[in-house]
Amino acid sequence: MNYTYLAMGDSYTIGEQVLLSQSFPYQTIQQLRLMAPENKSFAAPEIIAKTGWTTDELLTAIEQTLFLKQYDMVSLLIGVNNQYRGRSIEEFKIEFTTLLQKAIVFAGNISKNVFVLSIPDWGVTTFAEGRDSKKIGVEIDQFNEVCSVVAEQYFCNFIDITTAQRQDTNEVDFLASDGLHPSGNEYAKWAKKLSNAFLNTIE
Repeated sequence: MNYTYLAMGDSYTIGEQVLLSQSFPYQTIQQLRLMAPENKSFAAPEIIAKTGWTTDELLTAIEQTLFLKQYDMVSLLIGVNNQYRGRSIEEFKIEFTTLLQKAIVFAGNISKNVFVLSIPDWGVTTFAEGRDSKKIGVEIDQFNEVCSVVAEQYFCNFIDITTAQRQDTNEVDFLASDGLHPSGNEYAKWAKKLSNAFLNTIE
């Protein structure tokens, strides 16, 4: 069987500042190809994401895009730009819920094949020097609480990548050259969590 994967999000999904092959969707497929049985194959990921996108901008792009009738795996990582632009948590919850509902439809209405990744905390990066990192962290936690609760409500998977990302940002090897986005090493950790979670749904 040849599995398909749709990744939806923003700069963290396209892998801003790293090679496409180092983005977490591509590393996820590479890891799945290594770990899965020989009778299971995995197509290259289809990505709908752009640096700077908020939830409403991702929704607009989805409406303007042609998709396959169904995907075996769908990931959603969105919200950091809502927080960055000072958008309200109430607005985010409404739009995130709509996005998750669309993700479930893309996954053939199989909720267990939808994976929500938590929003990274950019407040701990060198890019945020001079800003109120504590305030940023608190707000990121609030946005992630929405992601977690809504994912649970719709019986989707929630994967916490923020806890480790906050720790890893102190290591130069886990941060891209812009001092803001993760490096391929950090994305590899996300891909490991995602690939393991997906394998658990198909075994």
